[in-house]
Amino acid sequence: MRLVRRSFLAGAAAGAALPFLSIPGRAAAKPGTLVFGLSSYPPSLLPWVQAGTAAGTVNLCVHRGLTSYAPDGTLRGELAEKFDHDDKNGWTFHLRKAVFHDGSPVTSADVKWTLEQVAAAGSTAYMAPQFRGVAAIETPDAATVRIVMKEPTATLPLWLAQYEMPIVAHGTGIAGKPAIGCGPFTIAAQDHGVSVTLKAFPHFYRPGLPKLETLRMVAYADETARVAALRTGDVDIIEYVPWNAMAAIEANPKLALQTTNGPFMYLTFNGSFKPFADARVRRAIALGVKREDIVKAVFFGRGSPLGGMPIPPGTPFYDAKLANGWTYDPTEAKKLLAEAGYAQGFSCTLLATAQYSMHMQTAVLVQQNLAALGIQVQLALPDWATRVALGNRGQYQFAVGGTSADSNDPDGLSAIIDSSLAPSVARSYDLPVPKIAALFAQGRAEFDPAKRRAIYDQLQRVLLAEAPMVSLAWRSQGYGLSRKVSGFYDMPGALTFFSGTTLEQTSIA
Repeated sequence: MRLVRRSFLAGAAAGAALPFLSIPGRAAAKPGTLVFGLSSYPPSLLPWVQAGTAAGTVNLCVHRGLTSYAPDGTLRGELAEKFDHDDKNGWTFHLRKAVFHDGSPVTSADVKWTLEQVAAAGSTAYMAPQFRGVAAIETPDAATVRIVMKEPTATLPLWLAQYEMPIVAHGTGIAGKPAIGCGPFTIAAQDHGVSVTLKAFPHFYRPGLPKLETLRMVAYADETARVAALRTGDVDIIEYVPWNAMAAIEANPKLALQTTNGPFMYLTFNGSFKPFADARVRRAIALGVKREDIVKAVFFGRGSPLGGMPIPPGTPFYDAKLANGWTYDPTEAKKLLAEAGYAQGFSCTLLATAQYSMHMQTAVLVQQNLAALGIQVQLALPDWATRVALGNRGQYQFAVGGTSADSNDPDGLSAIIDSSLAPSVARSYDLPVPKIAALFAQGRAEFDPAKRRAIYDQLQRVLLAEAPMVSLAWRSQGYGLSRKVSGFYDMPGALTFFSGTTLEQTSIA
């Protein structure tokens, strides 16, 4: 992507001490104040970038896009009160009455400005590759926007629902000018490396929302400390509940656990590192990992093995056989390595992070499994902000990834699987697979569900053969909550990281 981001090294150093910080005034919290325990301090709060879940959660409170998702995961209009598609590659969006945090109205000119910045030459926005497919943006009046695509695009409303696609006030969000959003909260204060304090925006376009007056987002980089803060009442909600703590939270009468299966663990590769430029080596690694061990050891059984394209079971595009095309087969893995000229294996470095145990523990198991194939793996385990920066710059050989799709539609996986896109922490580096890019393009251009299914079946087969990324395991993703909290929802499947949207309707007794 990506990404325009500010330096986080000083903040990361501060984050190491976060577990031992107290929260001033928490014991005497005012009614209407909720404290949210983030898993890290956001590396960036710039618009249009992908900087991890913590940043996404904060940005979902401050910004809004043309579309979004309801708590049950259904697509809904957001700044666009309604939208429709025509037969000329166009989508028309009719804007609701809304104002930005500076009091100026949200108009079609602001939408046009935003889309132009995202798609501009040299843009490092997460969704830049997709929006470079825009042919024209028409603004017939202040409340109407027509986006004309170069090709038929069935998935445009899903793209616009991404939390990396907020609409900002004209002239903001670039060149050092802070982005002015129109979400339910405004940023009142930041203690870099520690917390972000949000205040309710009194002119939010949904009457009666937000229900909270103050939302304090406090970073707890240490998982044990984050859970302890929930148990002692220092925080009211935590994200990224560690899997070894889920049962205890479920058993605590003062707490509640909300989980969904949708995020997954996987491996990305740097194609400029010679062994990983060969699909046979990547397939060998795919066949050399014991996925059941990852589910048991890392996620305490709260998940399932994943050996193919991460399409959620129960959706129209799921095929059980294709979803498990990579199964543990060390004999075949060694055969592939020999064919590629690496019969004796090779040495390499696996990038992960020590900040999230799921990443570190997954890396350890992959290291152990690949040793049996003669692949000697050294682990690199920096803090999360450094891990993000290295991934975005392609400064790694292969890496552990953990994310969810951009949506529950297969096209939501393109930003993870299609490594022909701009460099990103989410996908492999310098490893284009033209067939995969072409099939994603066909899928998003097709409006007929049956034809889309056939396209994605073919894409899954190409993925299994080329292995531009290697899926490892579905994981149960959880939020821990005080039972005093109501209105917050862990959204289903791939949308779990959009759950911050529901903070607009969250309240605390």
